[in-house]
Amino acid sequence: MTREVDVAIVGAGTAGLAALAEVRRAGRSFVLIDGGELGTTCARVGCMPSKALLQVASDFARRGRFERTGIVGGGQLSVDGAEVLEHVRDLRDIFVDRVLAGTVDELGEAFIAEPARFEAPGVLLAGKHRVRAARVVLATGSHPHLPPAWAGLGDRVLTTDEVFELEALPASAAVIGLGVAGLELGQALARLGVQVTGIDAATTVGGLSDAAVARAAVETLTREFPLHLGQSPRIEARDDGLRVHLDGRHFDVERAIVCVGRRPNLEGLGLDSLGVPMGDNGVPSYDPTTMQVPGHDLFLAGDVTTARPVLHEAADEGRIAGYNAARRQARAFRRRVALSIVFSDPNLCAVGADFAHAEAADAVVGEMRFGPVGRALIMGRNRGLLRLYARRRDGRLLGAELCAPDGEHLAHLLAWAVQQNLTVAAMLRMPYYHPVIEEAVQAALYAMLPSIEQQPGALAEFAEL
Repeated sequence: MTREVDVAIVGAGTAGLAALAEVRRAGRSFVLIDGGELGTTCARVGCMPSKALLQVASDFARRGRFERTGIVGGGQLSVDGAEVLEHVRDLRDIFVDRVLAGTVDELGEAFIAEPARFEAPGVLLAGKHRVRAARVVLATGSHPHLPPAWAGLGDRVLTTDEVFELEALPASAAVIGLGVAGLELGQALARLGVQVTGIDAATTVGGLSDAAVARAAVETLTREFPLHLGQSPRIEARDDGLRVHLDGRHFDVERAIVCVGRRPNLEGLGLDSLGVPMGDNGVPSYDPTTMQVPGHDLFLAGDVTTARPVLHEAADEGRIAGYNAARRQARAFRRRVALSIVFSDPNLCAVGADFAHAEAADAVVGEMRFGPVGRALIMGRNRGLLRLYARRRDGRLLGAELCAPDGEHLAHLLAWAVQQNLTVAAMLRMPYYHPVIEEAVQAALYAMLPSIEQQPGALAEFAEL
């Protein structure tokens, strides 16, 4: 028997649940299909457990500053690795339960807990179920990539999906891949006493495009654990662990944590039966303003697109896909300004246009180092660099990259400014309290002002009465 619905949603993660909310709001019939482990990537194996681990590591790392501020006894503190990991898992389970509460359980027959595949366009097979849908939202997420050469090394090689299941902290670890996950895990483990070595084939870290900010990040992070950039490791098994080879040298570690990106969950879906156009990344080509595959009643959303693999973007894409799947005519939506944050210490952030695009737009660059920033000095965290990019002819803010204490908050302010098309002069008219980290933004804006062609006047920070 075939079930007929208006919309079938494949995947019950962040994007799929956001799509579901829009389809229900429109009053359309639906089915939600997911044969995997429930709970979003963010809550289960990504953002939230990593932040829990980082918080414990940050709390413990503060002991190194105690003596200089007159607090004694910090050297007696120690880490119980098993308890730390159990605490992280406890918080992880709370976040997963919150995601699932009131979503899947209440759906009854509208939820199918089976893997799905396409039999034909608009026709899905999921276990014993056959579903015909007028439109399909594909929100199947992604999985961590493990190079085949390392797949046979057993549980000594971990992906980001597995690291939080450890029962005890390893004595040593090679963290391979220094993007968001690799930097966060590497620094957290190093601060908790693990001997960490970071490795990346790229010559930058955290996805930074601005070489000056990347240098500041590397200079700061290498104070806590060594980074080997522009190198691809070879790993072999040893009786007591792993041996990692790098350019004629080698070192031994207990574990390797592989953070070399994620791949879309598309295998077994039968996309070849749909006749959809495929992009170079193996993902169906789609319009990012509608999330629709052109010419097909198929919509993509979330990490499966590989474009913006962060939670707020997945939720936005789910909402756009669900809204359009529930209607005859797809509507184009303006996407938010790009915003990415690595929650290392300092935070590494990118907002709006990257450095290459800013250069191509003849941008003015304003920068501020955090060494002399009073509030950063008080916190003992006065390392890093902020770089702002603004259009030379009118001063409109285009983007920013930063390696900064509390950079997560600065990045939000800057993203809001870019999205609101604010100029340097308009931002200088905003209030800046003292002493706060935001004073670094004010200083960088002042540094840009003389190079902007359309000057607002001598007192740019004040509006005329």
